[in-house]
Amino acid sequence: MGKINMGRVILGGIIAGVIINLVEGVMNGVILQPQWSQAAKAIGRSATMSPKQIVAFNVWGFAAGIIAIWLYAAMRPRFGAGPKTAIQAGAALWLLAYAMANGMMAFLHIFPLGLLLTVTAVGLVEVLIAATVGAYFYKET
Repeated sequence: MGKINMGRVILGGIIAGVIINLVEGVMNGVILQPQWSQAAKAIGRSATMSPKQIVAFNVWGFAAGIIAIWLYAAMRPRFGAGPKTAIQAGAALWLLAYAMANGMMAFLHIFPLGLLLTVTAVGLVEVLIAATVGAYFYKET
């Protein structure tokens, strides 16, 4: 079992992060923006996002991409290289970073359930694609 090639994890993770950030930007910043604004107002927050918040979400997207590819690299020796393992790594990331986080917001009634279910479902598709594409760029040596 070789060492994880962190340079390739970062490369694949950045590529995965670009996909995550593009989907998140279009979905949340354009398509669902009116619903997010209404939800933010309902909890006493600003209806518009600040530049700092946008930067933070983009950093989060790149971190999620890097974590997905790191998981893929760690799983490869046990499950083998390829799309199936990349999808499993993406699913693990989705469960921990998307489903559980959004579940907590739903349980606490912070945001509308329908909105959270939508972004969680889109997040699953987004992260499975991102992990698969990012994993393509991962090589052991």
